[in-house]
Amino acid sequence: MFNKILIANRGEIACRIIKTARKLGILTVAVYSDADADALHVTMADEAVHIGRSPSRESYLLSERVIEAAKRTGAQAIHPGYGFLSENAEFCRLCEQNNIVFIGPPVGAIEAMGSKSAAKSIMEKAQVPLVPGYHGDDQSEAVIKKAADDMGYPVLLKATAGGGGKGMRQVWSEAEFSDGLAAAKREALNGFGDDTMLVEKYLTQPRHVEIQVFCDNHGNAVYLFERDCSVQRRHQKVIEEAPAPGMSEALRQEMGEAAIKSAKAIGYQGAGTVEFLLDVDGSFYFMEMNTRLQVEHPVTELISGQDLVEWQLRVAANEVLPKTQDELKINGHAFEARIYAEDADNDFLPATGTLEYLSTPLESEFVRVDTGVRQGDEVSVYYDPMIAKLIVWDENRGKALQRLAKALSEYRINGVTTNIDFLYNLATCQPFVDEELDTGFIEKHQDKIFHNDEQSLAEELPMAALYLVLANEQNAKAKAQESTDPYSPWNQTNAWRLNEPHVHHVGLRHNEAVYDVVVEQKRHGFNIEVDGKSYDCQGQIDGDVLTTNINGYRSAATIAQNGEQISLFRQHGVFNFFQILPDLGCDDTSGDQGGLTAPMNGTMVTVLVQKGDVVEAEQPLMIMEAMKMEHTIKAPSAGTVTDIYFGAGDMVDGGAELIGFEASEE
Repeated sequence: MFNKILIANRGEIACRIIKTARKLGILTVAVYSDADADALHVTMADEAVHIGRSPSRESYLLSERVIEAAKRTGAQAIHPGYGFLSENAEFCRLCEQNNIVFIGPPVGAIEAMGSKSAAKSIMEKAQVPLVPGYHGDDQSEAVIKKAADDMGYPVLLKATAGGGGKGMRQVWSEAEFSDGLAAAKREALNGFGDDTMLVEKYLTQPRHVEIQVFCDNHGNAVYLFERDCSVQRRHQKVIEEAPAPGMSEALRQEMGEAAIKSAKAIGYQGAGTVEFLLDVDGSFYFMEMNTRLQVEHPVTELISGQDLVEWQLRVAANEVLPKTQDELKINGHAFEARIYAEDADNDFLPATGTLEYLSTPLESEFVRVDTGVRQGDEVSVYYDPMIAKLIVWDENRGKALQRLAKALSEYRINGVTTNIDFLYNLATCQPFVDEELDTGFIEKHQDKIFHNDEQSLAEELPMAALYLVLANEQNAKAKAQESTDPYSPWNQTNAWRLNEPHVHHVGLRHNEAVYDVVVEQKRHGFNIEVDGKSYDCQGQIDGDVLTTNINGYRSAATIAQNGEQISLFRQHGVFNFFQILPDLGCDDTSGDQGGLTAPMNGTMVTVLVQKGDVVEAEQPLMIMEAMKMEHTIKAPSAGTVTDIYFGAGDMVDGGAELIGFEASEE
């Protein structure tokens, strides 16, 4: 076994690898950029080496500097994690040339699976089932389009060197093909330096099921069962689970054996994941093989009882696989939810900022948090916006899902917009509970997930208003105790008026609706009036739990407040309210700035219009790239472009005005 390894990565995966290395008595070396000088993975490692500036292409993607750091510190092996250099055949070859063990598959396996087109050709020869498609060398638009036309729409365009949803577009009709191909090629070129594309038939109700495989250097191979990763946004996974719901033992074995056949076809060694599309009729098709550890590997660890990073280290040290296929068993059910800094209500736009407050659920045998950040850390524009992975386990899917919902309700982050509310709503919506899974799940059930459908809010509105009144009372009492005169009438918050009822007016907004809630303080509770209805209420706050009795019905909600936003975590989802402060009069929800300012720091990819152009509403004007994703800036209405302030390649600050725009009088 190795004495010291270098981890060529950052964030939660670097921290994850360090934990296993410590368990095995292996020293670790971290590498870091300017932005990560004080990062958690740097402080956790035994040693750390600075390798460059903040952008990944000037630090983490510089193979030579990583190799230099390994040689300088005497590291015998390099673990690449995932992303960055993990599937880079040249980096693997460079390790070999410098007598450093690459903790991963051999060069040939990475090269074989590095191109989706080549991978499909190999799998075709190995008789692994494939989705109908074209993955040939002729990259002319006419040839690719003819293949799409012959297959019939919808089709899926994919960058052959891609991953993580980059360089991928669904095309639903012949009319959309040219624009979709251009966008996918542009994104692929920016992300991977290669715009080679393939096209395949798009299955309309597929599940994304992947098989974890492991191969050693002695001819042994096993599969550690499957993960269902169907719930995705922008082709990136959101919640994963293992085992896959509804999977029969016969189908599991058939898919597992196909995955091992795929691995053996390329002489694989180490950890790998073979991804399949599983159709409603039980047929499955090879999609791709990831020649690395997957982000969602913890769910496999929890149901199998195995440490997959330890397996990687042992295989790389030329040991035999720790278990045979017969010795591997499934125990219980596990979920992983990815906590991102992003605005789910704004097309999942990545967010940046400082983690001013961070409190995670209590970890136990049932709850695990894999993270690379601490309170006070910054989520920067330079890297993926994932904050953490929340993983839960229990003896069956229903119990595990309950634990996931509870843990999400206990996750507290202020200072950065996150997707926690979205994840909670997703995990508690009935179709997810009922296992109605496919890759279009979020789009199909967005009204339920985002609570855009009509709701009575009969309990939630009075609860939110009562919380604000009670919280105000709590804060006032705390301040009064600190003052020189705690009994001063100026420290009271009971809305006292001479010869008048004690009344609070609370303004709340939910989605686009604004409510004026009247809270009248009584001797033994409150009377709340809203939308012509009256509620007799009592309540109390204990920590972050609000317990209420409304018209004789007692219930509770976990509360999270971030400025004017109040989130009520209830059994059937999260309800977000925004307090309308008195000095604002009313909340102006119609203040649309036209979308003509930069949503965040980024790079201008292309400008699609010229000064003086007359454009239609929703017409694309510019395309920016930020945090590894493209963002299209569209016209807010019909109008005229009066100025253009940035060109292709320019760096843009978040909030900067991009285009001068004059709306038409109509």
